[in-house]
Parts: sequence; C-alpha cells; structure tokens
Amino acid sequence: MRCYKGNILTVDPCNTVVKYLVEDKGRIIYTGNELPDRYKDAEVVNLGEKALIPAFVDTHQHMASFSTFHAGLNVMEAESNKQIADMVKEFVEESKDKKTLIAFGASPYSVKEKRLISRDELDAVCPDKEIMVVKYDGHACVINSRLLKKLDDRVKTLRGYHPDTGEMNQEAFFECSNYITNSLSVIDLFKNMQKAIDYQASHGIASIHTVSGVGFTGNLDITFEKIFAKSLTNGFQVRVFPQSMNIKVAQKRKLSRIGGCFECALDGCFGSHDAAMNEEYVDSTGGNGVLYYDDEKVIDFCKKANRAGLQIEMHAIGDRAFDQACKALKAALDDYPRKDHRHGIIHDCLPTKEGLEICRQYGIAMPVQSAFINWKQEPDEYLESIMGKERAAKLNPLKTFADNGIIVSFGSDAPCTSPDPIVWIDKAVNNANKEQALSVEQALRMCTYNGYYTAFDDKDRGSLEQGKIADMVVLSENPYNTEKEHIKDIKVEQLILSGKPYQSCEENVIKAIIRGLFSKSKA
Repeated sequence: MRCYKGNILTVDPCNTVVKYLVEDKGRIIYTGNELPDRYKDAEVVNLGEKALIPAFVDTHQHMASFSTFHAGLNVMEAESNKQIADMVKEFVEESKDKKTLIAFGASPYSVKEKRLISRDELDAVCPDKEIMVVKYDGHACVINSRLLKKLDDRVKTLRGYHPDTGEMNQEAFFECSNYITNSLSVIDLFKNMQKAIDYQASHGIASIHTVSGVGFTGNLDITFEKIFAKSLTNGFQVRVFPQSMNIKVAQKRKLSRIGGCFECALDGCFGSHDAAMNEEYVDSTGGNGVLYYDDEKVIDFCKKANRAGLQIEMHAIGDRAFDQACKALKAALDDYPRKDHRHGIIHDCLPTKEGLEICRQYGIAMPVQSAFINWKQEPDEYLESIMGKERAAKLNPLKTFADNGIIVSFGSDAPCTSPDPIVWIDKAVNNANKEQALSVEQALRMCTYNGYYTAFDDKDRGSLEQGKIADMVVLSENPYNTEKEHIKDIKVEQLILSGKPYQSCEENVIKAIIRGLFSKSKA
C-alpha cells in the first residue's frame, strides 16, 4: 500500500485536485483531502511541488513505422539538404551490411533550399545501397537510383511517380513503403517496437492506439502488432486499429475496431498538396487536392462496419474529406443507430460548420494532433501560401471542437511528430490563434481521460478515481499552477503502471512472441 501526498490532479468530471491518493495492489483505493486512519501506516510518497496525474495516451500513431524510423535516421532538425546529405553519408557508413536504409523527416519548408532532397543528391552519398527518405508527413518520399531501378516496373504507372527527382507521392509512395516494410525482419521490427515503447513511456505515455496495415503480405503487421500488444506484461496498453476498408480484416483477428490512414485515408495532406478541399488551393499549383474514394464507397464501408459493431476511424485533413467522413458516419448511424459507438475522424484539420454539427449530434469523436499547430515542418507561412490567410486561420480549431461538446483526444501521428504529451498541451494552451487556445485543464483531459475514452478504456483508466487502475505520471511541477509560457518546461519524472514503476519492454523476442500468441490480454 502506498500513499501519495501533494498535488493530485484527478482529471475526474469536476477536475478535482486532492491532497492524498492511496494505491494498493495496482488499484486506487482512496482519494481525498484528509487521510483516513486506516491508511496511516501506508508508505508515503511526498510529492512536494510536483504533481501526480493520470498516465497519458497517444490516440493516433503508426507504431510499426515509428519504431522503424525511430531506429533509423531522423533528419527533421536538418536546416539544409546539404546537411541531410551529410547525415545520410554518415548513416550509410554506419549501416555496414544493411542493404536497405530508411531516413525520415525531410521537409521542403524547413530547409534553406525550400525543396526536398533529390535523387541525384542521394546518389552522390548513397550509390550502392537502396535508400528511401520519407517526407515528414509520411505521405511522400524520395528514393535513390538504386531503389528506383528495383521498383520502377511497380511504380511507373502509378499516380505520384516522379523519376526525375526521385519523389514518390500518393499510390507510388504507398508502393515504395510496401517494399520497404516487407524488407524488415520480424525480429528487428519486434526489437524496434520494444525500444519505441520504452521511449514513449519516458514521456509519460502508457497507452497507444496504433493504426496498422501498411504493405505487409496478408496484413501481417496487423497480426504482428496484436501479438506484440498481448505480449506486454509491464502494464503498457496497445490498441490496434487495422487500416482497411474490408471489415473481415478486423473480424478475422477479433479486433473490435477498424480504421486509420492509408487505406482508410479519405485524402492526402497539406504538405503534399493533396488534402481534399472544397475550394481550390490559391497558389500556382491550384486544384482541389485528392479525394481517394467516392461517397458511395465510403458510406458502404461505414454501414458495414457499423452494423458489424466495429468502432470506425478515418483520416480526413481537408474540409472536403471531413465532410465526406461526417456524412458517411451519419448515413451509417441513421441506417443502424448505436448509442455508444465512439466512431472518430482523425486529424480534422479543416472542419466545416455542417460537419461539426453532425459530429455534435451523432457523438463522433476527434483524435487530433495539436502538435501540428505552429509545426516547423509545415509552417504557417506555407499553409497561408497554399490556402490563403483567412482559410489557414481556421485550421485546428480545438476550442471550437470543445465548445461543441465533441470528445477531443490528442495523438502524435508518429512518426510525423514525436510522441510527447507535454508538447501537445503546450501547443493547445499557447496557440497563436488565441481564440482557439484551450485551458490547461482542457488540454490535460484531452491527452488523458478522453484518450482512454476513445478506445473504451475509461472505466479502468484515464482519471485518478477510486477503483481505477493506478496508471499515473509524476510531473516535475503542477501544470495547473504553471505560467502558460512555461508549460513546455515541465518534465515527466516517472511513469507508474498498476502502482509500479515502469519496467522496460526489452526482453527475448522469441519468448515475447510465444507469450503474445497465447495471451488473453486486450489489444
């Protein structure tokens, strides 16, 4: 039995702050401002000026991709393509016998050349190995000549094929991604995932919602991530969303949810100029972006998934895609009403008034990414240049979502942004668009309780209330009492799962896989 004394931010329905929390055998057995006599002999942890909060949850990430890129070369902080080339050259030298290499995070908007690194520039530093440099948004890449030669027959007839620069977008990018993911060994991928979970735990994250189904034959990565999730014994929670428009992919694996990006993406993204828009882009490229499916196909998918009792999530960044998602979910729920479906639309960067009303009426949730606000890889000046200042000012309206009673949760979209809930809170609270800034209490709820609610985990986790599992985080200071501009300086000091300090995921891979195959735990 352990008693925590100090700033206990419960994130209960009233955002109660109490002085004491008592945990026993992994469950919270008491919270309050007076410590009853029956707990006087409990071990006391004095928090002082620190704070105890519910553990964080990341409600949208690509775990297999993040794990792979986390183990590869991250070029997000590079300030020029010359610097990226130098980093790649060093990476090649360190890679020894590896034949296929991956780098991540290139952006034409954060380097002085204002363009992606080119195929020729990659060839100059990596002529003898295949390399794919993935764009920061995860929707495009640049490949060198060696990889292009290997994949040319597969991609040359696909949309987004640009052999002159080596840039691959849309379907051509997906094909390149499929090849790369299939080149990974199962053992290496599992080890990378173990390390990636440990990294996220160091940032106070105790649960992730991973979207799977990217290029592996027979959707092996979905099965694999489920096995990984069920192999964990340290209390970390993984919820798997299969990225498929075929409900049998979820049913066959006995998963209660379906959706994500890739096959469940209704459009592209702003960085690749293919987010589906109701009005044309205002720069010289013009056009309305790309809507991957017609309304009939999306409605048919939603109706089938909803009738099957599955929870649905779909990617929608542009306002045209957002409208399509809202109308499809409305059609599905009109066809077969469900009170507690918890369907969601991911990203929601440019919502419409009509779509918001549908979300409000039908209880459609929004797993969003506050990290996209004032994002170095996709700066405001770029967004204004492609859609105009007035439209760009309407992006990511978090307060509007909250004011409409919509359940908003936060996620990283990793590897697009690094999983760091303190950043999520900081971006939401210190939004340069002050009309859309949230309170600290609202932001904290969105990356704790609301996240657990999104995957039906709120009965056991997400707030520090009696009877719940003691999944908690110790912060270096109380965010409720911290000046907003200093929120970013708060540190995660400890993650506690089921009352115990977090234990690393790293262990023998074969042993973990066997346990995952036979475990009855939730995924």
